[in-house]
Amino acid sequence: MTHTTDARSLSRSSGGPRAEQEENTRSRVLGAVLEHGPVSAADLGDMLELTPAAVRRHLDALEQQHYIEVTMVRRRTGGAGRPARRYVVAPEGHAKLGDDYLEIATDALEAIRRVAGPDAVREFIQERVDRLEAAYRPEVEAAGPEVADRLPVLVRLLSQDGFAASTNEVAVGRGDQRTIVSAQLCQGHCPVRELAARYPQFCELETELIARLLGTDVRRLSTQAAGAHVCTTHVPLARPGPAAARTTTDHPTDQTTEEGRHD
Repeated sequence: MTHTTDARSLSRSSGGPRAEQEENTRSRVLGAVLEHGPVSAADLGDMLELTPAAVRRHLDALEQQHYIEVTMVRRRTGGAGRPARRYVVAPEGHAKLGDDYLEIATDALEAIRRVAGPDAVREFIQERVDRLEAAYRPEVEAAGPEVADRLPVLVRLLSQDGFAASTNEVAVGRGDQRTIVSAQLCQGHCPVRELAARYPQFCELETELIARLLGTDVRRLSTQAAGAHVCTTHVPLARPGPAAARTTTDHPTDQTTEEGRHD
């Protein structure tokens, strides 16, 4: 089920051009939270070129409408300081952003499980993943054999299908000795989040798909289905051997801190 998420789906106000401009800006704020969350108000202002007062106004409105919520994350510097406030899309916000047909899809999968057994459910999900792979593979492979070249293409394709994908580089060393060794593939929205909470095969098979497309071993760090704010996959940028996919648990928990996400 291809599903495109559009932050512009916020209901329009009938208050004239000024009100429409406010709604447009609010949709941009929501889109930035969706793609970059957990994200600070200051960073949102920098990204969108908005004043602190304007950012706060829109964040407050989105929070009141239950599109977003505040999460507290550990500061990059560590220590005993207070956790930092960051904004993420709330579960209700994900639903408003386009998790359509959930009840129908859930009933259909349950009927398949009841009539044909759990293996049939996995086969059904595998067919969906196979269709994604067939659609993605030509463009991903056209980028070349290197993981670092393939990853941006995969991010673009996932975003086009509503996953609000982005990457966060992980480096070691400082200054001239700084070397990027891996990346985190982050998905800010999951169109099948609620289904995946009931059927973890969605997450397992998607992780295997990412590994095959990139041609490297990947590890799923967190999933929205398990309660995380972002689905995060660790992607080494060197090739260790045959592609494989690993998960920390059947339903990984959120291991993402401020250091592992967009600051």
